[in-house]
Amino acid sequence: MVTIHDIAKEAGVSIGTVDRVIHNRGGVSKKTEAKIEAIIKKHDFKINVIASSLALNKKFEVATLIPEFDTKNTFWKSSMMGISKAKEDVKKFGIKVNSYTFNQFKASSYISQFKKVIASKPDAVIFTPLFGAETKLLAKELDAKNIPYIFLNVNLEGFNNISFIGQDSYMSGVLSGKLMHLSLKDDCSIAIMQTRINVDNNHAIYNRISGFNDYFIDNNISTKRTKVTIFNLDDTTELKEKFNDMLNTTPTIKGIFVPSSRVFNFANCIDDLKIKDLSLIGFDGTEQNIKYLEAGKVSFLISQKPFKQGYESIKLITDYLIEKKQPVSKIYSPIEILTKENVKFSMELK
Repeated sequence: MVTIHDIAKEAGVSIGTVDRVIHNRGGVSKKTEAKIEAIIKKHDFKINVIASSLALNKKFEVATLIPEFDTKNTFWKSSMMGISKAKEDVKKFGIKVNSYTFNQFKASSYISQFKKVIASKPDAVIFTPLFGAETKLLAKELDAKNIPYIFLNVNLEGFNNISFIGQDSYMSGVLSGKLMHLSLKDDCSIAIMQTRINVDNNHAIYNRISGFNDYFIDNNISTKRTKVTIFNLDDTTELKEKFNDMLNTTPTIKGIFVPSSRVFNFANCIDDLKIKDLSLIGFDGTEQNIKYLEAGKVSFLISQKPFKQGYESIKLITDYLIEKKQPVSKIYSPIEILTKENVKFSMELK
């Protein structure tokens, strides 16, 4: 089998020159380019990406920046597992992946960790632009240094990211609205649980809420929807007191929409008698959420396949760096509905 070395030798050029022709990088005279292309065609040469990368001794460093996870919120654990799996798979291509995490509730953590990413001088960056205003400033540094980047899980418009991998958060909100409507009677009301201080700066949460509300508006459904603000979800006693007080003072509330992965916190607060009359809808197949889904305390979960998102982002940036393959600008994850009946069959959770 002919190799890139053989082509370079036959053409009387360096393997670097052959590589430029194969990947259309320019910098080669028309005469030499035609000669190399003729040799490639003669031998019906198909590039071996691994061999080519190793032969040219190319090494690339990719930095990932996603929210950290803990026992209270395990959603991002799946994303990191996907990144870690892909990290091992792309080693053979000369790709090194360095992972960073930040506190998703603190913009200061996001900024400081982002600066560490920039300081590591990566060839490409994959990150979750959870804070919109801060991302505008930080992305300018990547643009100035000509560092390609991919948005993971959260999509923002008006940036120079080469791609986005994640769910259409607006449409997932619309779907949640439809599921809620089908679950309730017309004379019921719905509580939309706001658990972040600055929800407008979290585009995924904001878009889910917008999509949820727009479903009712666009379909002329008069069901009353009320935003309820509860920020401290970790104080179980306080949360239970506030949440049950809301249900007792407003008995018409039969639907609870939690546009984040923390629906389990609310399901945990409701006693078995009240839960029969309520429909709870939340996001993500975390271990905690599935526990309450299987127990019948959560009606629906919207899964966004975080493991696959993390894995595919690394594969995508690898193809871009090695093969100069321009990715699709938006790669949407399926919007999967998890129920008590089908959750054990979900491939994402295995």
